[in-house]
Amino acid sequence: MFISSAATLDHWQGHRRLTRRVIEAFPEDKLFTFSVGGMRPFGALALELIGIGVPMMRGIVTDEWTQAARNEAPKAELLRLWDADTEELTRLWKQMPEERFQEERTAFGQWPGKVYVLILYAIDNEIHHRGQGTVYLRALGIEPPAFYER
Repeated sequence: MFISSAATLDHWQGHRRLTRRVIEAFPEDKLFTFSVGGMRPFGALALELIGIGVPMMRGIVTDEWTQAARNEAPKAELLRLWDADTEELTRLWKQMPEERFQEERTAFGQWPGKVYVLILYAIDNEIHHRGQGTVYLRALGIEPPAFYER
């Protein structure tokens, strides 16, 4: 084994703490309006992340693959959803037996792969979109949180 289940969760939660700080740093009036180069606004990206992380884990644990549609929300509501999902992620993670990492699943009826690959996708997707948010903050003249402080 390269990394334990507990260490993997800790790694993901570190990314979630950092992404939360990027959401916090974003100006309320720019969250769903500002973008660069035709990319989606960061608020939309944050909603996508909320729609992937916990729904992915719920599917892995229960084989129920549903995603709730989320609409624009004030930053305080976005942070509330983020925090609730962070707690739910930990709760679901504790229900997953370690041998499940090697099992095959098809996420949301369309993406087949081993469970560890699906989890890494969710983490990679978060890092990617947080990077976009970091670029947006810099374009707005705001110093983003340091990427290495998780």
